[in-house]
Amino acid sequence: METPLLSAAANSDPQLASFDCRYNGPGAPADGRLWLQTSPEFAMKRLLAAGSGSIYQLCRAFRADERGRRHNPEFTILEWYRVGFDHYQLMDEVAELATLLLGPHPEQRLTYRDAFLRYAEVDPFTADEADLRACAERWDVPYPKGLSGHDNWLDLLLSCIVTPALAAERFTFITDFPASQAALARIREGSPPVAERFELFIGGMEIANGFHELTDPTEQQMRFAAEQAARTAQGLPAPTTDRRLLAALAAGLPACAGVAVGLDRLIMLVCGANAIDEVLAFPIERA
Repeated sequence: METPLLSAAANSDPQLASFDCRYNGPGAPADGRLWLQTSPEFAMKRLLAAGSGSIYQLCRAFRADERGRRHNPEFTILEWYRVGFDHYQLMDEVAELATLLLGPHPEQRLTYRDAFLRYAEVDPFTADEADLRACAERWDVPYPKGLSGHDNWLDLLLSCIVTPALAAERFTFITDFPASQAALARIREGSPPVAERFELFIGGMEIANGFHELTDPTEQQMRFAAEQAARTAQGLPAPTTDRRLLAALAAGLPACAGVAVGLDRLIMLVCGANAIDEVLAFPIERA
């Protein structure tokens, strides 16, 4: 499938920054503002709700404020959805793709909690912010002054302690993220409840992010509202909520699982590259 890069709505996740542009021609939104998509997820789910069946897409995506050795503001995503799959079945398929491109590797699957206990020696579900700060100091991890928010501390420890400890020669899937990090995934009840979400790490890099997709429009609307409130509290732009996606969910999104693969990073591994610029013809400085 092919979906628009420009949309009247954008992802409201506070962790993502979207590019916007102005368009005042025919069919323009009331405020003349369009957004470059951080992934094709919303539009692809509208197609799934319309009866497309399992679909995939290879496209460009855009994220502002992301530039570094493994990040370029414009990058390539391979994203696909399997109707009738859960996230465990989709992990199997992602592993097949990685094996096809990189050859056979040992594979391990760890829950988010087990990964933190094993590599950071802290329980992410019971530790408070003071405990997480103490963990960072124990492992000599620098952190920004004034860093706050339980999930922000967890993201820091995941990036600086857990991920670097994962064996480079393995395909490591981390599953069962905190419910607060569900994004667009279902939440599985339990003690504690967890998000039916996974990430694949290879060579110390996140390669894929997948969900057993949320299909409840009421729950999705509540999450959008919470994200908009969080963005406002942080002084971030609040893009228009994607009402078309909510309408598609209300019409009936089939049970499915979806995943986004960072294709440039995967190519880095295939080529043995150390930086994303090595696999891009035109990184942002030469665009």
